[in-house]
Amino acid sequence: MQRFLFVVDGISSWVGQVFSWLVLTLTLLISWEVFSRYVLNSPNPWSFDLMIMMYGTIIMMAGAYTLAKNGHVRGDVLYGFFPPRLQAGLDLLLYFLFFIPGIIALVWAGYSYAAESWAIAEHSTLTANGPPLYFFKTTIPIAGALLLLQGVVEIIRCVICLREGEWPARKKDVEEVDVEKLKDMVQVSDADIAGLDKYVDAKAGSKT
Repeated sequence: MQRFLFVVDGISSWVGQVFSWLVLTLTLLISWEVFSRYVLNSPNPWSFDLMIMMYGTIIMMAGAYTLAKNGHVRGDVLYGFFPPRLQAGLDLLLYFLFFIPGIIALVWAGYSYAAESWAIAEHSTLTANGPPLYFFKTTIPIAGALLLLQGVVEIIRCVICLREGEWPARKKDVEEVDVEKLKDMVQVSDADIAGLDKYVDAKAGSKT
């Protein structure tokens, strides 16, 4: 089961990392358009449409990746103090009440939008000679399907946590900070961090 979870996590991570390169492409496009508009005095009417579509694609295709890394925003003010089984029970309830119905609706509606867009060879009407929209709209059902698949994995993780009392492992991702190097710089050991965590938990328990 753990292998299956890691395989799906790997797919979500790979897709997210591939589409993350659109950030660089979008940055270059914006830079070129600014240069073209204000230096060459030759703006490209289609560039704004393309920027919107690229940004939307980044957001949609990163959804499953973010879920795989447990990175979506949640109300951690109380949630973080709950024991793992209570966290898993709340997550499981919310997945079935809101996540699954919402994502299924996204896939269904996105497929309809994409099919209609391909049927009429739809182009953007925001500007003259706007770029095609059917490629962009096709990402909606694809992103929804990936998010639904990752959601099934997260539901399985909730069930495992309810049975075993602790969350199953996740694949490690690139960290913004080199944690090990930071520990060496400030001369903090894992034992020190574990002791601090116990102190914080004890303080939180005494307040409640």
